Amino acid sequence: MGITEWRGQLERGEISARELTDHHLNRIAAIDPSLHAFLTVTADRARADADRIDTSRAAGEPLPPLAGLPLAIKDNLCTKGVVTTCSSRMLEHFVPPYESTVTERLWQAGGVLLGKTNLDEFAMGSSTETSAFGATRNPWDLERVPGGSSGGSAAAVASGESLAALGSDTGGSIRQPASFCGVVGLKPTYGRVSRWGLVAFASSLDQVGPFTTSVADAAELLQVIAGPDPRDSTCLNVPVPDYRAALEQPVAGLRVGLIRECFDQEGLDPQVAASVLAAADQLQALGCELVDVSCPRFNDGIATYYVIAPSEASANLARYDGVKYGLRSEGEPSLAAMTARSRVEGFGDEVQRRILIGTYALSAGYVDAYYKKAQQVRTLIRRDFDAAFERVDVLLTPTSPTTAFRGGDHADDPLAMYLADLLTIPANLAGLPAISLPCGFDGGGLPIGVQLITGVLQEERLLQVAHHYERAAAVMERRPEAPLIP
Repeated sequence: MGITEWRGQLERGEISARELTDHHLNRIAAIDPSLHAFLTVTADRARADADRIDTSRAAGEPLPPLAGLPLAIKDNLCTKGVVTTCSSRMLEHFVPPYESTVTERLWQAGGVLLGKTNLDEFAMGSSTETSAFGATRNPWDLERVPGGSSGGSAAAVASGESLAALGSDTGGSIRQPASFCGVVGLKPTYGRVSRWGLVAFASSLDQVGPFTTSVADAAELLQVIAGPDPRDSTCLNVPVPDYRAALEQPVAGLRVGLIRECFDQEGLDPQVAASVLAAADQLQALGCELVDVSCPRFNDGIATYYVIAPSEASANLARYDGVKYGLRSEGEPSLAAMTARSRVEGFGDEVQRRILIGTYALSAGYVDAYYKKAQQVRTLIRRDFDAAFERVDVLLTPTSPTTAFRGGDHADDPLAMYLADLLTIPANLAGLPAISLPCGFDGGGLPIGVQLITGVLQEERLLQVAHHYERAAAVMERRPEAPLIP
C-alpha cells in the first residue's frame, strides 16, 4: 500500500503509527541482513516519533500530511544527531549538528525516520558497490545490483522495508536505481528542492528527490520538500503548485516526443526498447500524440558529465583534509603528509579516480580544453531540449539501456559502469525534471523503467502523464519475488 492507503488506516484508527513503524522495523530486521539497504536503523527514535503522533491523534490535535508514515533517508543527507557517512570511511563517525532542509520538512510534516540508506561512496557510482560498508543487493534478484548511487533507498522501498525514501540524483542516481528496482524515482528541476544539508558531489548537478511505490506518493513527498530556502542560494524562489491536484488532469492531446538518439543506442537491450515503446503506445491509447524528435547532442552528455562532475567533486571534496572533521591519519611527520594519508585511507578507489580526473581537468593549461569546453557543450544540450519542447510537451526515453546487471560485472571496467547512466545524464546537465517508473519486465523477470522528461518547473505535467500511464498499465501491481521477500 502507498501513502494514501496507510494514512487512511491511521486516520480511521485501524492501525496506530507505532504499529505501522514496528511493521517496517520488523521487516528491516528480517530481510536487511541479506539486502543491506540500510547503514543505520534509528529504531528508538522511530518508535518515539510514532508514539508522539499517536498521542496527538488521540488528543484530537490536527496532524500534518505525513503523520506517522515511516521513511528512509539516503546517507548523504545530514540528519541532526544521526551519523551521516556518505558510505565513506572519511565520514564513518560524522554526526551532523544540523538538519538538512528536506529532512527537516519531512519531520515537520510528521514523517518517521526509520534510518539511513546505503549508497555508492559520496554518491559516485551506478551500482551501490563502491560503498565502504558493503554493497546493497537488488530485491528482485540478490545476485543483481540495485543501481546507484541511491541503491539503498530504491531497494528499501522496493522490498517494503520503507514506505518511501529520499535519494539524490547527480547523473541518474534516483532514476536508474528506480528502474533497476521497479519503483518510482523523481528528479525535480534543479533548484526546485533545496540542497542545503546534502553533502555535495557536483553542486551544479545534484538534486534531491523521492522514491515511492506510486506516482501519487511521489507527488505527496515533492509537495512537502519543494519550495524556496534562503539557506540555499541555488534554490528557486517560486511558488510550489499543488502537485496532487495535477494528477487527474486529462492527458488527451498532449504531445509525447520519442528522442530518436535514445533508441539508436548501441548496447540498448532489445527487451528494454520494446517495453519502452509499448509504454509510448499506451500513452497514445490514452489520447497522446507521439512525435519523433531529435536531440543531436544527447549522446554527448556522458562525456560532458564526466568532465563537469569530477571537476566539481575535486573542488567539493578538497575540504576533507583530516583537520576539521572526518578521518584523520595519525603519526605523519607533517600537515601535508597527514592530509595525503588521510585521503588515501578515507577515500575509496572510485572517489579517488574522480578527484584525479577533476583535478586534471581544472589544472592550468587544461581548464579551457576540458572544463570550459564541457560547459559549452552543456549549453548546446540544453538548447536541444529547448528546441524539442517547442514541439512536444513531454519527452520519453528508456531510463537505462539494460536491466539490473550482476554484482561485480563492471568492477574492472569503470567506463561500462558509467554507461549505465547514458540516458539519464542529459536531464541533469540541462537541469530538467525527470521521472522513472516501471513499464515492464525482461525475460528474467527484472523490472524495466521508462523515463519521462519535461521542461523547467513542469513537474505538474510530468506527474500528470506518469500517473495516467501508471494507472493504465498497472505494471506496479507486480512486486519482488526474490527468496528473501515474504
